[in-house]
Amino acid sequence: MTALVMKFGGTSVGNAERIREVARIVQSRQGRKRIVVVSAMAGITNLLFEMAEAARQHDLDRAVQILSKIEQMHLEASRSLDLATPDIIGRIKEIVENLQRRIHGIDLLGELSPRTMDEVASSGERLSSILVAGYLGCPLLDARKVIRTDSHFGTARPKLAAIKKLAALHIVPLLESYDIIVTQGYIGSEDAGDTTTLGRGGSDYSAGLIGAALQADEIEIWTDVEGILTADPRLVPSARTVEVLSYQEAAELASYGAKVLHPATVRPALDAGIPVTIRSTFKPDGMYSTISPGESSGRPCVAIAMRRNVVIISVTQESMTDQAGFLAKLFDVFGRRGVSVDLVSTSEICVSVSLDKSAPLEALTQDLEKLGQVSIARERAVIAVVGDLLRKTPEVLRKTFIAIDGIPVDLISMGANAINLSLIVQEAQADRAVQNLHAAFFEEGER
Repeated sequence: MTALVMKFGGTSVGNAERIREVARIVQSRQGRKRIVVVSAMAGITNLLFEMAEAARQHDLDRAVQILSKIEQMHLEASRSLDLATPDIIGRIKEIVENLQRRIHGIDLLGELSPRTMDEVASSGERLSSILVAGYLGCPLLDARKVIRTDSHFGTARPKLAAIKKLAALHIVPLLESYDIIVTQGYIGSEDAGDTTTLGRGGSDYSAGLIGAALQADEIEIWTDVEGILTADPRLVPSARTVEVLSYQEAAELASYGAKVLHPATVRPALDAGIPVTIRSTFKPDGMYSTISPGESSGRPCVAIAMRRNVVIISVTQESMTDQAGFLAKLFDVFGRRGVSVDLVSTSEICVSVSLDKSAPLEALTQDLEKLGQVSIARERAVIAVVGDLLRKTPEVLRKTFIAIDGIPVDLISMGANAINLSLIVQEAQADRAVQNLHAAFFEEGER
């Protein structure tokens, strides 16, 4: 059985017009069984979080207003798609009524547990999938029957072996009878049957998990841009599509701020040997990126990525070199606080690490002051120069430092995987640094 997994993001299913275009794209892929994975309509997940938080704060009127807006958006889309049948309307109403009960319960208790939030957040995908499946006239499979996870609500981890068995049980029989089925991204369930979510952006992950479980021929990620670009087009209008790149390059770019692709999507697809293409629903016949096992961009620099909201914590201890296990003690602090460290730089007396600014900085400072003098540099951004041949091309370093001449750099790290050169600069200088680097590597030609 040749199978194609097609994931459509929030902007791709954002209204009736976009859903019609999704249907046209899906129907154009004749000759293969198609599993269509959909996100919530654009903006709906944010509204669901806002609604739940309003209820937690006992602002029930606000929560009800948001829920009414969510309901009307889906009812309006159903009418525009000529789907306002008793069945479709009834299924939308059922989800809305369940949300009404949820927000009243949250308001009554003044408590919003991660378990409850996952149940609320899952409603966006469940609503959009009703419309997409209805318009395509195909079966709708509840993703919670297939995507089995642990009980880490909010950012649940999938159980790959269980997903493979459940896909064989629930998806394969449907594909034997139908050419197209629709399911939801982002959501799953744990062993007891409670709804879980894979984290924001998890619809890409869902597509990768389903594709790997089915040994699909290809996974298509449909979004609002033409693949992975050489830089953020909002900063660099001349950014262009990267036509071919490796899984490692894609994962690095995603981790450092390229939001087109969820990083975890890469892993199950890589393990299963499945190519992933990233395409634009707004330009379905336009450029696209392909990530394929064994492939590589073959470039010293494939793209420039940037992530804001970074801080640097430095711990200075003059006798550090004489203390066996100092680094172990240092990183134990971050581990106990559940904080992920990005970049690390060490000298004889100082260790500096970069973190997201959302980290518990006050608590970390108190813990780290037991090890040495602590300083924090705020309002920083990390810029990554990514490319498979980066380390094998000495010219990269020269071009990088010429491009950022005059821009103070706080920290430099060459990734151990040899495809990532990272720089941390002040946020105020980050845009200019990205623009200069892109010009050096892509607009002046690689000399």
